Amino acid sequence: MPQGGNAMAQLALEFLGTGGAFRTPRPGCQCALCQGAREHGIPWERTGPSLFVHGPDVLIDTPEESCLQVDRSRIRHIAAGFYSHWHPDHTAGRRMYETRNWDALRWPPQNTCTPIYLPPQVAADFETYLGLAENFRYLESRGLVKVHPFDGPLTLGGWQVTAFPLAESYVYAFLFQELDGHRRVLIAMDELLGWTPPPALAGVELAVLPAGVFEFHPLTGRRLIPADHPVLQTEATFRQTLAMVEQLRPQRLIFAHLEEPFGLTPPELERLAEDLGRQRGWDVTFAYDTLMVEL
Repeated sequence: MPQGGNAMAQLALEFLGTGGAFRTPRPGCQCALCQGAREHGIPWERTGPSLFVHGPDVLIDTPEESCLQVDRSRIRHIAAGFYSHWHPDHTAGRRMYETRNWDALRWPPQNTCTPIYLPPQVAADFETYLGLAENFRYLESRGLVKVHPFDGPLTLGGWQVTAFPLAESYVYAFLFQELDGHRRVLIAMDELLGWTPPPALAGVELAVLPAGVFEFHPLTGRRLIPADHPVLQTEATFRQTLAMVEQLRPQRLIFAHLEEPFGLTPPELERLAEDLGRQRGWDVTFAYDTLMVEL
């Protein structure tokens, strides 16, 4: 480094869970993917969607398996918890903050208190759905979390973090921008239906996106979802997501939120990544649980 230069801010992504609303294996399912997950574990097995950003030390979303995910990870310090939206596959493991932060033996307890940041519509939806706001008020009353509005940029670990709504305005993505550099990381956990990437985001160093629903098998072209299935009106498809990537043009791309019903195995996803690299010139990875990516 030239004398007098600034060290780059640290940032690494740890994919705690890369499944979606349907984890892999799905309880009771005997498909080849689920049987493979039971036999081989990771990378076949996928728990619910969650991501930890090392450096800023931010935990994004807490699915059902959040306690197990955080325990098996390299996480030692959580500076902040973010929520992208209210859906249960992203929030049902919120009690992780209770089991992690509660000082069970000392009296009076010396609990850990994690700041939780909720974008405006997420905070409003927490008041409406699943008893989320009530649950977090309970955690606050025990000194385990402190809920804050996420209505402006935050500065964490040398990064400015902004939350912004997608086309489905109840769900937010997060942009990490280096304070003393030019690097940018975009993280969208779910729900890209109808989104048009704004020109200002083009060329980000790293983008994490949900793969979307696989209407067609990406390698064979075989239809996987009936053409009249209502999910095609509420979720972005993989092909639609690829069109968004063409506009976004990230330097590196990682797909997550990979659902069990489509039956795509790790070898198939590796082949798909190779095909996209060869055909479109992309540096693309399909994430798996425990994947660590350094910027």
